[in-house]
Amino acid sequence: MSSAFDMAMPWWQFVWRGIAAYLAAVFMMRIVGKRSFGDMSTFDIIVLVLVGGVLRNSIVGHDGSFQGGLIAVAAMLATDRAVAWACTRSPWLNRFVEGRPTILVHDGEVVPGSLERVCLPKAAFRRALHAAGLEDTKSISIARLEPNGRITLIRKQE
Repeated sequence: MSSAFDMAMPWWQFVWRGIAAYLAAVFMMRIVGKRSFGDMSTFDIIVLVLVGGVLRNSIVGHDGSFQGGLIAVAAMLATDRAVAWACTRSPWLNRFVEGRPTILVHDGEVVPGSLERVCLPKAAFRRALHAAGLEDTKSISIARLEPNGRITLIRKQE
């Protein structure tokens, strides 16, 4: 019978697995695009839960020990802190990790192909307009999809 403190592998494997899983997840979420988790829909939450469940196996394997999971979480949090620190000091790295905003509307007109390029359904864009109290794009100077998945609407000066 194993104890809650018997680890299935050396501590350093939890560290590198946690770091590798964190970096892989950041990279994959970056590839998927900005829209993925900006406004969490039911489908986004399901994907997030499933990703977490699958990554658990990549991080701790068959280990059921108490400290194995804590070591892996500590490694991921430290990696997150290190990436955040590096992003504040390197504009290039920050653009790579966070991405750039995408212009959706310019001077009242939807930029052709912009919604499709970022996989933003027209219905979701219309909801953002309605949330800002707008019915159409004519009174918008710029609308953009921010790297965090939010839609920013800047009205024309009248």
